[in-house]
Amino acid sequence: MTNGIRFQTVGALSVVALIILVVVIILLIPLLFLGLIGAAFTRLGFSWISALAMVLLILLGSAVNIPVYTIKRDMIRIDSGGEGFGDSFVQRSARGVWETVVSINVGGAILPVCVAAYLLYTALPLTGNSIFLPLFAGILIVAVFTGVSTRALPGIGLQVPILMPALVALLVALLLAGGAGIPAAVSAFVSGTIGVLVGGNISQIPKIRDLELPAWSIGGTGTFGSVLICCILPALLA
Repeated sequence: MTNGIRFQTVGALSVVALIILVVVIILLIPLLFLGLIGAAFTRLGFSWISALAMVLLILLGSAVNIPVYTIKRDMIRIDSGGEGFGDSFVQRSARGVWETVVSINVGGAILPVCVAAYLLYTALPLTGNSIFLPLFAGILIVAVFTGVSTRALPGIGLQVPILMPALVALLVALLLAGGAGIPAAVSAFVSGTIGVLVGGNISQIPKIRDLELPAWSIGGTGTFGSVLICCILPALLA
């Protein structure tokens, strides 16, 4: 001890224990995340194995985009002042992105829509035609809300609100499907996922032309998080 200050050395074992603790925390957080989402899917009628497989496929599929078509901006002709006719016009400016490859994201669009179709198929024998009113009303309301609140950012893409569409889908399902239960959960899941994709992506495609993006995907960056929340929160009603 010097001047009232105590110095204490930390042994190698303490350092190793600290590193192990950090590694364990890093490993447990993703596992806990997967467990929570898997539990949500089990409440919607999936077995634990199929729920975990579906969660992993959605997360891994978020990195896979399937190209569908290409959006081309109008080419601008600029007089370059040349002498010959062939040199007097330049068909493209040297700046800007002129083609945008539009894709469909596997984890953010294809798989959630497939799960929504499966849930609707399994719920129909239990609910009958009564599920269609909250379903279509939810899709319309979520799509309109998402479309209005989605921001188109040049050079970045479309930014969909991450939480509010799912909350809107839950509220509509609670009000129109007779309270909590499987019909409300299925209605919220289907209307949330499809409403986000329709209102936040598909209806916004005409804006993509002017955002100068080399590539953009339906259900991809800016939308995947919102779709994922729409897959998880409906389990609260099941």
